[in-house]
Amino acid sequence: MVFRDIHDLDLTHIFECGQCFRWMPDGSGAYTGAAGSFAARVFAEGDTLTVEATGGDEAFWRNYFDLDTDYGEIKNRLIESEPRIRKAAEYGYGIRILNQDPFETIISFIISQNNNIPRIRKNIESLCDKYGEPIDGSSRKAFPSPEALVQTDEADLAAMKLGYRGPYIIAAAKRYMEEGCPSCREELLSYLGIGPKVANCIMLFGLRDMAAFPVDTWVKHIMNDMYGFDEGDTKGMQRFAAERFGSLAGYAQQYLFYYYRDKKL
Repeated sequence: MVFRDIHDLDLTHIFECGQCFRWMPDGSGAYTGAAGSFAARVFAEGDTLTVEATGGDEAFWRNYFDLDTDYGEIKNRLIESEPRIRKAAEYGYGIRILNQDPFETIISFIISQNNNIPRIRKNIESLCDKYGEPIDGSSRKAFPSPEALVQTDEADLAAMKLGYRGPYIIAAAKRYMEEGCPSCREELLSYLGIGPKVANCIMLFGLRDMAAFPVDTWVKHIMNDMYGFDEGDTKGMQRFAAERFGSLAGYAQQYLFYYYRDKKL
């Protein structure tokens, strides 16, 4: 599938901004990964995005990469409301927030707690390899369903080096099966092992609440450096983001996070 006349898109920006964990560069400028029950190799050149996938139609991949959203307009609105974000928005110009499966996002960000990117990726792939369904036409497995994960036990998850996160994963799968997808931050906060930062990540990346503003160590540093916030004042940071960025706070967080982390500021 070839998508043409696509602006404000860079695969490195998309896949290395902290929103997803199953996509990896293949050394040729392309990325390989999985979304839903499909595996794919994707690459971009100029204003063209090419998706070589085991399945999924154009509508699925257009939605997954959020190709119908005008990110140029989003950046203009952010810069108008906060001129100091210009450098970050221009540096991470190609970020697009993916339309990821909510359950996969919940489990992935539970795993991400107090973890580093290589280990998060390894943990997730181990979970997929053991409990995910095979993807036709690929050696990869799909992300496990709630029904599959509810059958696991803590010893199996501990063997995958998931540590204290194992009980959280099992509890989340059970609750998702019983109640369906959570609809708000308060519901997520009532899940075992989900705190404010992880809840906001799930709201932004899994439930598409673009006003969500996840605050991690990097964002605390950013808010201290740019606006003088005490790094312990996360509630103040949240209020500031809501007032200054409004419904676009999630986009602002991604531009700032990627800019500071990638440049090691």
